[in-house]
Order: sequence, then structure tokens, then C-alpha cells
Amino acid sequence: MKHLILASLLCATTLIAADSASTDIVVYGGVPCGIAASITAAREGAKVILIEPTKHVGGLSTSGINTAESEHMLKWTIGGFADEFYRRLGDHYGSGKPEYFFESSVAEKVYLDMLREAKVEVRYGVSVDLVVKEETRIKEIKLTDGSMIKAKVFIDAGYEGDLMARAGVKYAVGRESKAEFGEEAAGIRFDKTARHARTVDEKGQLLPGISAWAKDLKEGDAHRAPMNYNFRLTVAKDPKLQVPIPPPKNYDVKRYALLADWLRFKAANKTEVKLDDVLDPYKRRNGKFEMNNKQSAIFSLGHFGGQFDWPEADYATRQRIYDDHMDYTLGLIFFLANDESVPEKMRAEMKSYGLHKDEFADNGHLPYQLYVREARRMRGEHVVTQQDVQTDRRKEDSIGMSSHFIDCHHVQRVAVNEGEFVNEGRIWRMGYAYQIPYRALTPKADQCTNLLVPGAASFTHVAFCTLRLESVWMITGHAAGIAASLAIKDDVPVQKVPLAALQDKLRAQKQVVDFIPGQPEKCEHLNGPPEF
Repeated sequence: MKHLILASLLCATTLIAADSASTDIVVYGGVPCGIAASITAAREGAKVILIEPTKHVGGLSTSGINTAESEHMLKWTIGGFADEFYRRLGDHYGSGKPEYFFESSVAEKVYLDMLREAKVEVRYGVSVDLVVKEETRIKEIKLTDGSMIKAKVFIDAGYEGDLMARAGVKYAVGRESKAEFGEEAAGIRFDKTARHARTVDEKGQLLPGISAWAKDLKEGDAHRAPMNYNFRLTVAKDPKLQVPIPPPKNYDVKRYALLADWLRFKAANKTEVKLDDVLDPYKRRNGKFEMNNKQSAIFSLGHFGGQFDWPEADYATRQRIYDDHMDYTLGLIFFLANDESVPEKMRAEMKSYGLHKDEFADNGHLPYQLYVREARRMRGEHVVTQQDVQTDRRKEDSIGMSSHFIDCHHVQRVAVNEGEFVNEGRIWRMGYAYQIPYRALTPKADQCTNLLVPGAASFTHVAFCTLRLESVWMITGHAAGIAASLAIKDDVPVQKVPLAALQDKLRAQKQVVDFIPGQPEKCEHLNGPPEF
């Protein structure tokens, strides 16, 4: 009998045989959203199987993102399971309060403890292969190891919406036009400032990292690609905490020709360039730094253009895209540490970093997951738009709240001419507290009646930029777990779950469902870059 390998035998359940099974609820995606859904449903008495395609639960919270993103949110909106998780982190660190900055390994330990306490069965290393439906109900799913699982309700909590798509539920990918939903920030968005660097090779072909000519794109039009992806490396400056950053398996200096030319332009104009003009190292706990794509940089860890095909790609293609992102990431670090176009001080600073020895030890100290900021987005009973998150912010079917800024990283880099380019896609808008409608988690009833989608939920691209945080996804996951248990209890489609009962139960579990008198509704206290 074939067996699945669990990530941690000490913290997880025993080995699970790859055969047929039947349960109350299947949750797909062991990311924070899926963990929240699994545990809250299990606490209601449901039998739950959580399926995680990798060898580790926790998504990006255990793979390099070591913040709740609360620095760009109103903390009072974080309640329920999310607040419980951050308080459990506080217990670990001995602070006696929620901790919004943490370590990946600590987050994984806390999640595994909570899953074990709730008696959630976790299956690792398998993905959804196909979905078997009877009319509008999912009957069972087949996994990539050949096993079949039947359930009464299914929850797709994953970043990509793979179960949702295989169930025939309609979805969108990329960016809507301004006209489709009347959103001011939608569509193609050119940076206002062109950057000086050669954009073509000697044959006139666009250099790697440049996706298109600006003249072929129109501001405000729809575009097929979501925002860029990158790895969130955990690094250290203290040599005692370091292991060397490995070179890429496939290094191609041409991938960084644009950066090299920009650096030469800066040198010719006697303009100093520092490492933090390219990379964003955030200081974290215990000598750890979280290295992220730098939004204001002209060239950084974000692999512009590399994400275009990920959302709808098959698993083999995604592995190639994953490997390409890793080569790009390690190649950029190698370039910054060694290439002669990089100023000497900048090279020395890059060489002073190493991977932190206490994180991701079973993966060469590199993060487990690529930061998939956005992929598919369901077209459900209600599509949340820019207006819903900024002006029309109150919803009668609220199941939780968000307040994060509308934060979209760049999508691509486009050539203005042979010597200039602009980055494209950035959005940064003030955050407001808004209520997340239950209808954004439910497919249209004629498409599926026993599926909830709290991850790739029914939002436009612009609005999704306020949802795509692990802290907020735990809020939608919590609601999905309770809604699924109520659908089973009352034997009703997920669209017919009694709203009052759902909201009352969420309130009792300290989920923030309602606006609170006296609490701020706008993130006015936050300092950040200007709006784009």
C-alpha cells in the first residue's frame, strides 16, 4: 500500500493510506485560510480531512512571510481564529498579547499544535486531480496519488483555486478593465516615471524581464496577468547564524542586463546606489531578516513576467515556473554579489548576508513556497469591487472584516523606447474597514451547491489586493469552516446556510463581523509611500 509522507511525525497524525475515504468536510489547501476552516469546522463536531500539496502546512506564514501585515491594517478588525493564532504566538514568545511579527518555524509549530488538538486529519504531498459531480454537487475528488475522497461539503482554501476550477465554477484571472466594474484603479497602470536603461539587445529584441512595448498597451485596459510573485527569503547578517546562499542551478547573466545597464547609468551620473535600492530586508526576530520584493525598486526579487502562466498551469508547468523563479532569485543575489557592474560597496553588503540556519532546514534553508500573491478569483454570488472596499463598505451578510490597503505589486516591465522602460501594475490605496459578504465565498447556485471558496474568493483584482493577506484569509477561512458545518447540520446548500445562525456563531467565537462604534474606519495613522 502506497503511503503519503507527513511533514512532521511528531506533530501530525500517523501515516495515511492512499485509498478511498469518506468524511464530512474536505478542505483543500493547508494554508492559513485552510487551517482556519479545518479547525473551526472540526470544533463544531465535523470530521475533516485537510489536503496540503506540499510537505508543510502554513502557506506563506511558514514560508517566509513573518508578519500579519497589521502595519497596514486596523488591528481591531482581526478577530476570531486569526486573533487566536496570533495570541498563541504571543504565548510562545511570552508576551501575553497577540504577536504580529514572528518566525516561520514558530508559526508552523503553532499551526501543527492547533491541528492536532482539533483532531484534523492532514494529508500531505497530494493535489486535486479531478472532481466528480452529480448535477450541482461535488460527490468526490480524485487526488494525484489515485485516492478518492467523498465529502458532504468541500472548501477550496488554496491560493490558486484548483479545486474550484475543476468543479466547473467560473472564475477570472488577471486584471479587469476599468470599464468592467467601474473601478478607478483597475486595468493596465503605467508608472509615471520612465527609467533609463537599454531595453533591447543588439538584434532589437526585448531584453529578459521586459514583457512588451508600452505602445502596444493601453492604460485602463484588461490584462491577463496577476501581480508578480517572489520568494520571501529568511536571511541573517550574523555569521554565526548563517549558511551560504547557494548559486542558482541555471545562471544566465543576461537576465540582469537591464539592471546592469541601469547601474552603469547611475554610475555615469555619479548617483550612489545602495543594496536597499534593490532589495527590502525587514528586520525580524532572533537575528532574522525577511527579504522581499522592493515595491519602489526598478528591479528586485519580483520576477516580472514569470508569473503570467501560473494561475491556470498544470502541476508540471507550475514546477517549471517555480524552478525558474528560484533560478531568478538566486541568480539576482549572485549577480549583486559578484558582477562588476554592481558598485563594490553594494557587492560587499550582498556578500554579508547568508540564509538563516534555523529556517527551512529540510529545504536547503530556502522557503518551501513561492509567494503566489494572486491567481484565480471566483465569480460567485457577489463580486467584491473597489467600491465595496472603499465606499460601499457595509454588507448585511458580513462574515468578517478586512482593512488592508489596496496593495498591488507591479505586474510587468514594458519598454518605452530602446533606452527607457516603465514598471506597470502598481496600486497603493488607503485602507478602510469593510465587511466581507458571505456571498463572496459561495459559487453561483447553478454551478455548485456544496463548495465554499474562502481563498480564491469572488473579488475583482483591485479588491482582492485587500483580501490577499494570511491574516484576512484566516478570517474568511474561519467563516467557511462554520458555514460548512451549518450546511451539513441543516442539510442545505451552502448558499442557503441560515445567515443569522452563521453570524451569531461567528460573533460568539469573537470573529469581528460588525463595525464597532468609536473604532477608526480609515487607516489614517499609517505612514507609507504615496498613493499610486
